[in-house]
Amino acid sequence: MSDRTGIFAGDNPFEIARNWLVDAEKAEVNDPNAIALSTVDADGMPNARMVLLKDIEDDAFVFYTNYGSAKAREIDSAGKAAFVMHWKSLRRQIRVRGTVIREDGAAADAYFESRSLKSRLGAWASKQSQPLGSRTELMAKVAKITAAHGPKPERPPFWGGYRLCPTEIEFWADGAFRLHDRFRWVKQSPEKPWEITRLNP
Repeated sequence: MSDRTGIFAGDNPFEIARNWLVDAEKAEVNDPNAIALSTVDADGMPNARMVLLKDIEDDAFVFYTNYGSAKAREIDSAGKAAFVMHWKSLRRQIRVRGTVIREDGAAADAYFESRSLKSRLGAWASKQSQPLGSRTELMAKVAKITAAHGPKPERPPFWGGYRLCPTEIEFWADGAFRLHDRFRWVKQSPEKPWEITRLNP
């Protein structure tokens, strides 16, 4: 589109998203890669929580979690999810919806290995989203895990990644007098090109 210029320019939405994230890394004080991830449970009740986006691939957005968590159970059941990435400092946001598949191979192993030792041990110790009696109980479990797995714990079989493959991406930027700029990218199927539409504020 002729007026899709500046920060909206380009023919690849993943490249635009990567560029916006680079801008955010210079402006945001904490966690510029934080996303509000939305899922639905078996009754159709929505859930939302903040997670950290760890990679923007050429066709997907990747994050990691415990496969026993509420979010993972809901993702596995529905096969779909959505998120919004909002940067107050830049006055921009990206909304994404699409299908989700597990990333539990070499990429998950590599990311797990890159985490701090305490985070890796914590992943083994936590039964994410399950009831916990006390923090003391959790720390005692961390101590047992540390003794059992040592300084190089492997990735737990119940922990890994998800790749959200979007069917829709919306880029939003603040405009004067609340006349914001919004562009929606829609892909009807993986082999089809993106359809791009400017939306009213």
